[in-house]
Amino acid sequence: MEKRSVDVVVISDVHLGTYGCRAKELVAYLKSISPNILILNGDIIDGWQFSKSYFPASHMAVIKEILNLMMRGTRVFYITGNHDEQLRRYTDFHLSNFTLTDKLVLEINNKMTWIFHGDVFDNTTKGGAKFLARLGSNGYAMLIQLNRFINFFLKAMGRDRVSFSKRIMAEVNKVSKVNDFEQIAAELAIEKKFDYVICGHIHQPQQRIVENENGNVTYLNSGDWVEHLTTLEYHHSEWKIFTYDEKDFQHIAIDIKANPTVITDEISFFINSLVV
Repeated sequence: MEKRSVDVVVISDVHLGTYGCRAKELVAYLKSISPNILILNGDIIDGWQFSKSYFPASHMAVIKEILNLMMRGTRVFYITGNHDEQLRRYTDFHLSNFTLTDKLVLEINNKMTWIFHGDVFDNTTKGGAKFLARLGSNGYAMLIQLNRFINFFLKAMGRDRVSFSKRIMAEVNKVSKVNDFEQIAAELAIEKKFDYVICGHIHQPQQRIVENENGNVTYLNSGDWVEHLTTLEYHHSEWKIFTYDEKDFQHIAIDIKANPTVITDEISFFINSLVV
């Protein structure tokens, strides 16, 4: 199968280990690309909801595809988020072409790009509010399960699918003041003289130019692999939001075989760090 060559790919908010994760779709996407650099921008493995009793083969297949890309020469940066914050104790860990970090600055075609998850700007993930954030995360996961149950019957009746979870997330983002989040990140990037700033965290894909009296910056958000199924791709000297469409990936064979021992054999470093 011929893969698409891409200079840089940014993926965030995959939430492996949860029922909402669209792992099979992500496996198909990863099989279709050959990036020089892959940036995993936080909340890849969900430590808030992680349980050794639920980590399906399709979720493990995502890890395997990332490892396959590394073996083919892709440089992988794993930037920690709030759901995998336990990994922050290992910040600046390097192994071959893999790097674990909290933030990243890349120079691409003489343009400076600042990349971080974004939870640093979200007060709901800090202090006493963190308990409520975890509670909300669990409720969101339950809503996604209900969503799938309802859509199963809607599909059988020939009706269009609905997404209550996406509507709820949109309302939560209003309360969390998404525009403020984006503005703060952008203005700080302008102050630091960056050309681009890339975040995740809020599950809202975005690409726009933000200006103030001190200059301008391009703000980008990679979205998520729970609802939007989006990534950021840099190719031919420009950034674009890529949105997964199932019909474009039907030709990709996905052979997912259950192997319960593979968790401890291949990603024990991450799993042990998340559950400690």
